[in-house]
Amino acid sequence: MYEFGDEQILQGDIDKLWAVFTDFARFPDWDPREEMAEIDGPFVPGATIRSKQKGNPGGTGKITRVESPNRWTGESPLPGGKLVIDHFLEPVRDGKVKVTKRYQVHGPLTLVFRLYFGPRVRKSISTTLTALEREAQRRG
Repeated sequence: MYEFGDEQILQGDIDKLWAVFTDFARFPDWDPREEMAEIDGPFVPGATIRSKQKGNPGGTGKITRVESPNRWTGESPLPGGKLVIDHFLEPVRDGKVKVTKRYQVHGPLTLVFRLYFGPRVRKSISTTLTALEREAQRRG
């Protein structure tokens, strides 16, 4: 297994941040990494998601866990393994929330992620989290 991620302290209300972070189909509206994102129904475990990030291949996955407003998890199959992406929101102090995005790669593509995709994705997480904060503030 290969694991990587990042966290940031964001200014904002956890419920507003959660609303943006779980509005999957609108990710391309605010996240500069996202080219396409779709969900086949409500944001609940079992929902099918499809997405493509700039510079990376797109894919299909499932929402596997939703614990409003603190955590959601998506899982995508990889040849011989899987990619699990966890999203955590935790209130830390006056109007601030620690937001964490963590990736786990299981299976034979671990080395490819470690050498190629992981470093690129890790660099972009802070851009995504900053954009999340701005979008939550914009939606008010």
